[in-house]
Amino acid sequence: MSAGDLHGRRLWFVGIGGAGLSAYAQLARAWGAEVGGWDRVRTPYLEPLADVPLEIAPEPLVPDGWEAVVSSAYPSVPGMRRVEFLRELVSARSSIVVAGTHGKGTTAAMIAYVLRETGRDPAWLIGAPVPQLGSNAGGGDGLLVVEADESDRTVFALPAEIAVVTNVELDHHSEFASVSELEEEFDRWLAAAAHVVRDAAPLDGELALPGAHNRQNAGAALAALELAGVSRAEAEPVLRHFTGTGRRFEVHEHGEITIVDDYAHHPTEIAVTIAAVRERFPGARVRVLFQPHLFSRTRHLADELAEALAAADDVTVTDIYPAREQPVPGVTARLVVDALSDRGVLAAYMPTVEDGVARLQRRARPGDVLLVLGAGDVDRAVGLLQR
Repeated sequence: MSAGDLHGRRLWFVGIGGAGLSAYAQLARAWGAEVGGWDRVRTPYLEPLADVPLEIAPEPLVPDGWEAVVSSAYPSVPGMRRVEFLRELVSARSSIVVAGTHGKGTTAAMIAYVLRETGRDPAWLIGAPVPQLGSNAGGGDGLLVVEADESDRTVFALPAEIAVVTNVELDHHSEFASVSELEEEFDRWLAAAAHVVRDAAPLDGELALPGAHNRQNAGAALAALELAGVSRAEAEPVLRHFTGTGRRFEVHEHGEITIVDDYAHHPTEIAVTIAAVRERFPGARVRVLFQPHLFSRTRHLADELAEALAAADDVTVTDIYPAREQPVPGVTARLVVDALSDRGVLAAYMPTVEDGVARLQRRARPGDVLLVLGAGDVDRAVGLLQR
């Protein structure tokens, strides 16, 4: 698809303030469509779309004369589902689709960054800001690089010339009955791809990003880039300068305290992030503020979450961020706190993010690393900690 192929389309994105639809809207505009959208609140993802028609209102709306593209968060709103529109975009361009339980956003961003820095003019759709790329979306004329999510089975509807799977673990317990079911879905998807990257060897060397998991992500990115015609000798020196995506090991210095903000919300992600903090800041006390994400995940993984968090020196746990779910009787953040206490870890339950921040501020000492973890709105803690 070239930059004019969506001319004549008037696309109205319902949920345009989210990480996904904001990226789709940016790419659609770059490819020639007129775009606009609705959301309940203004978000940072709307900044690149400040010049398009936007409606901020309590309930979804679609003006006359527009074709609606609807977030999965609003199933009752008529219009094209987001997965249908994403499939349309991916089908129209030779694409690298990156999936997997952990690391898919970072890996996709690494690929897009190297393609751009080596002059190959990619397009990209990534579910987080990428500071070095300027945005979570870009509309170049080269390969399309897509971060694709399995949480609602979106990825399995997408054709890919190069399909990348970083890893597979059960993370969405309300969608998949078992890891075997998830593996089978990935196997079917990969069977239809022209080229597959899976179980790639990690990069053997240094990156700007710490952690063994990022060296693994880099290995997958390099394998995909080779399939796309970028030699390892050309790609690797560029990739070493990649500094990451938003809320993936974002470091903020605040006086004698270091704050690290990370999206990690699954036990594996939490474990590798704490390990990366230990690698980057050897000898520092690590104090965690963790917001569990989803009642279903907390119910199934409370013990595993505690096991991962136990690698920290001090843990504060807030209430569960419900996202799309309704409360489940008996499932609260105290499940994680109790499991931590059983392991002899200093842990406390603080209902709100503000309460958690207050506890960290009381306990923090010079040289400490305050690690903010979670996929909900716990990132608000960074600004509060810097006051």
